Amino acid sequence: MEKPVQEKPASKLKQGITGPMLYLFILGDVLGAGIYALVGEVSGKVGGAIWVPLLVALVLALLTAASYAELVTKYPKAGGAAVFAERAFKVPAISFLVGFAMLAAGVTSAAGLALAFTGDYLKPFLDVPPVPAALVFLLLVALLNARGISESVRSNVVMTVIEVSGLVLVIVLVGLMLGKGEGSPEQITQFPAGVNPGTAVLSASILAYYSFVGFEVSANVAEEVRDVRRVYPKALFGALLTAGLVYVLIGLAAAIALPTEELAGSTGPLLDVVSATGFGVPAWLFSLIALVAVANGALLTMIMSSRLTYGMAEQGLLPAVFGKVLPRRKTPWVAIIATTLVAMILTTTGGLGELAETVVLLLLFVFMSTNVAVIVLRRDTVEEKHFKTPLVVPYLAIASCILLLSQQDGSTWLRAGALMVVGLVLFAARRLAKGRTLGSKPRAPKDPAGDAPGKTHER
Repeated sequence: MEKPVQEKPASKLKQGITGPMLYLFILGDVLGAGIYALVGEVSGKVGGAIWVPLLVALVLALLTAASYAELVTKYPKAGGAAVFAERAFKVPAISFLVGFAMLAAGVTSAAGLALAFTGDYLKPFLDVPPVPAALVFLLLVALLNARGISESVRSNVVMTVIEVSGLVLVIVLVGLMLGKGEGSPEQITQFPAGVNPGTAVLSASILAYYSFVGFEVSANVAEEVRDVRRVYPKALFGALLTAGLVYVLIGLAAAIALPTEELAGSTGPLLDVVSATGFGVPAWLFSLIALVAVANGALLTMIMSSRLTYGMAEQGLLPAVFGKVLPRRKTPWVAIIATTLVAMILTTTGGLGELAETVVLLLLFVFMSTNVAVIVLRRDTVEEKHFKTPLVVPYLAIASCILLLSQQDGSTWLRAGALMVVGLVLFAARRLAKGRTLGSKPRAPKDPAGDAPGKTHER
């Protein structure tokens, strides 16, 4: 029996990530802090039918995930949405804005998670005003970020297990509660009085979508995945479906255990659900699990944001000052300070729900770019066999992005717009510093080898 021919690695990076490892990586990015904080916000829009927008958000996420599966397996050396945009559109400003939108979404997400950390989950330990506490929390995250990431990376698996165990605990306790004939299962199909169910589901789907974002980060490790063309689609879709199943069960459990009016007003909704089951789980214990989940999400998001800022500075896309590092720690201190200050400002501009909607708005533009890139790059053929989604799927994904964008309110557009204006100013400043203008023809590259058409500018 012949053994399958293994694809030779075409990268200097070690291909050390197996299919199961990639599945856990994506699942850890998707499954986590958002659901701990947003169940109450979703319930405020759809009452007890929390599972419906979660299911809708899963379907919408899978559409865009199909585009990522095609582009990652077609260009396994590509580094994500910004590089896909560069290949497809050949316009530096567009690829920059796509990358900056991801950066802005990360910082905004960290601000929202900081507010989630200082809500009801913190009260069993410390009852303090949320916004000042969120600022202190972000400062502590920045100090840990500046110290180094090795400790955080080592502990991430453990913290992810803790996050998942908390969600499983909620599902099991409500299942036992239901087995005793308690709870209110009739609530799972009840919408708030006087609310149009279709409109409510669409509005809540924006928040629910926030719980599924994170899968796009996996494109950044494509070069380090063993046999990426074969395993990436399986790991990506498997992780999203697993997260979707857990989320739907959480939505059902929350609606069964607690009156929706109590759920909607809570900043620690799953803690209230656990307490309502009556099984005597100490409030401090579940609060601790939730705080670990939220803190881990905030830390990883700020690490990603600061490193992305540093990387864009190294590539000449942001001012060079953001590329400065601490001499001993080798951490990007200017990027850490800048992203932390922006996150601190954002905590004062809205609550958790508003910030989550801003994250989704920013990422919807990133996802729309990726979905359009799939269509544009269909004419670019590669010899290697790769995942190919039906052409109708990216069109449906683009329509889904437009649909969700249409549900965003004015304050969310204003917040996201202000962040992107900052990006445009930084982009213009960097171009002018190089003696260019936004519409001018780039100078010849200093590298005598030059760049091949469509190549990324990796450093």
